Amino acid sequence: MAGSHRGQRGGTRAAAREARRRQARKRNQTIAAGVAVVLLVGGGGIAALNAFGGDNGSAPKAGGSPSDDKAGQSTVLADDNVLLDATGAKALGATGVWTVTGTAGGDSAPNTSFACQLQRFADPSGLRTWVRTLQNTTTKDTAVQYIDVSNDKATAANTYNTVVRWLSQCTTPQTRLSAGYTMTGVGDSGVIAVFGQVPGAKTTKYKTVSVTLSGQATMVVEHDTMAATPPRPDLVLAATSAATKKICSQTGGCGTGARVATPALLPNVDTPGFMAPVDLPLLAQVDKPWVSAPAQTTDGTGCEKLSLKKAKPKKYGTVTYVTPEAKVPTEFGMDDTVAKFPTAPLAAAFLDKIRKNVDACEKNVSNAQVQSTGTVKTGTVSGKSWKATYDSGDGKKFHYRIGIAGAGDRVVYLLFPVLKDLDITDAAFNDTLVRAVDRSAAYK
Repeated sequence: MAGSHRGQRGGTRAAAREARRRQARKRNQTIAAGVAVVLLVGGGGIAALNAFGGDNGSAPKAGGSPSDDKAGQSTVLADDNVLLDATGAKALGATGVWTVTGTAGGDSAPNTSFACQLQRFADPSGLRTWVRTLQNTTTKDTAVQYIDVSNDKATAANTYNTVVRWLSQCTTPQTRLSAGYTMTGVGDSGVIAVFGQVPGAKTTKYKTVSVTLSGQATMVVEHDTMAATPPRPDLVLAATSAATKKICSQTGGCGTGARVATPALLPNVDTPGFMAPVDLPLLAQVDKPWVSAPAQTTDGTGCEKLSLKKAKPKKYGTVTYVTPEAKVPTEFGMDDTVAKFPTAPLAAAFLDKIRKNVDACEKNVSNAQVQSTGTVKTGTVSGKSWKATYDSGDGKKFHYRIGIAGAGDRVVYLLFPVLKDLDITDAAFNDTLVRAVDRSAAYK
């Protein structure tokens, strides 16, 4: 197949942003009303989340530029013989036989080819686009290769950044970023993201996606597989290297040195220091994406007694996460508070104080019941989580997952109201707590 020139396409996220504003305001009103009820009994309380609207980041620019007539003159990747074939796909797994199941170019390319893709063409006025799909007939794994060829290297760099941002701010429902890596030795630059979907009884569908900048081309390679644990990046790294070697002599940017995938989360450019929506836990009942909005920082549910103003961190803030399109109660959501202290010892002292407050809550708050749900400890992160229940005295009970953890001069506090049929496991909450602390490294 020769030729793959295509016309313009576009998209918008304005409706999602407006829904985010409305849901955040409504959630604030509902939870604030709950505070008044619970505070009347024994000193317990609910965090009032005065979330207000807004989207700190801007959506990727929608396609709207006219098609570039240079495509008819350019020979860069003009033929599909440069695409990943069955032999190259063996790098994704030696077991079984890989076959090419489809090749599309230009305007015949599907609207969505890979995970988290927001619009049909990453470069709306580029030269050409290729999409190739493959399948392993034995394992039933699938793969896709997407290539956008830009008019020049500078435009390609912008296109590459657009695709990375699509992944880092992924809005695909029931999809969570399990792991991230930076690639070296392949093309000019690259990243790998591993996305997990709602787990099954024994296995989860994982999508391992690489994005590579190779001269004037941006390439995506995705490998979909069922597994019990998140796949390592090695297979996609090898396949991406093989695919890049087939195109880089034409596009420029073959890369030098040994190919390496180094663990690193994709950047959250919308709210640096806080989790991206794609970091949030997955619930089978919630089939719509998480979105974020700024929120007012409070003292917690009654047990924590955060009193951040008195603690005097250098800086602190809160972001709330909601699912405005999902059919869930208004109270549903998660809150992420980050505090940065002048020194690591001051942060550790604050963390220890809050931990002791929650551990002793049943003694100090008459209507509270608290159960430890685990401790978190990684190379740099340490903390603890609980499940707290407050009895309002009129037959109503309010349940929360509470987490506090820190690393260096930063402390993170998570709050998740537990509602009927809307809860996550202890492990999922603790994993989210660690992710929130990892993200807080960007809080400046």
